[in-house]
Amino acid sequence: MKAPPRILSVAGSDSSGGAGIQADLKTIVMLGGYGMTAITAVTAQNTLGVQGVEPISPSFVLAQVESCLDDIGADAVKIGMLGSAETAALLAGRLDAFAGAIVFDPVMVATSGAELADSATVAGFAALMDIATLVTPNLPELAALTGAPVDSVDEIGAAAQELAAKHDVSVLAKGGHGGGARVIDILVAPGGEALVFDDARLPGGHTHGTGCTLSSAIATLMGHGQALPHAVRLGRQFVRAAIENAPGLGGGNGPLGHQVVRTPA
Repeated sequence: MKAPPRILSVAGSDSSGGAGIQADLKTIVMLGGYGMTAITAVTAQNTLGVQGVEPISPSFVLAQVESCLDDIGADAVKIGMLGSAETAALLAGRLDAFAGAIVFDPVMVATSGAELADSATVAGFAALMDIATLVTPNLPELAALTGAPVDSVDEIGAAAQELAAKHDVSVLAKGGHGGGARVIDILVAPGGEALVFDDARLPGGHTHGTGCTLSSAIATLMGHGQALPHAVRLGRQFVRAAIENAPGLGGGNGPLGHQVVRTPA
């Protein structure tokens, strides 16, 4: 029996189970991976918002990473909410020589609008983007990371190309925050080559944890050996199916239906 790809998620915990570590583990399992975690922060949150955040000390985040990598190892790493600038720096240093794929979701604000990264932490993102295989900003994050406008497809593509060239990293600019009946995501390689994914916007408001789910799906698929463009394609299909199968839980922006979706790797 072939061993599953080993996927380490470095992210915050969502007590309601819709995003963060919980969404990552659900995604990794449904896509045939073996999930491990290094928790950066514990949150009290639900579909209505984030009621509290308790960061884990940077040294203990690193200890969790070391425990996983020194024994089981990993084929890919997904990085989400970081908790502090020091955590970002320690993580970048530890993963600088990591041989597998690194997918970095530069989480700044929760879907509910709660701030999850201060300015110092955002500044610390640069070191992680320098070592990542893929960075997956949404439109507000892309604008914050580049200072560029993202009001049109051309502007989004230009901002993604700027970020990709600056950090020698592939960038998936996620268009879910844009307006209109279509969701357009743009994958840009460090050399500037672009691949556009264009789909109809799905109805309904249950999208809590979409960014976490997509980044962990891509990491898992790359851990299976999929090339980046195909991993993005399959990962997007997984997220869309999970949105379509959302269980309708909670009084606000509800979680996805990870439990009914399985995408072949």
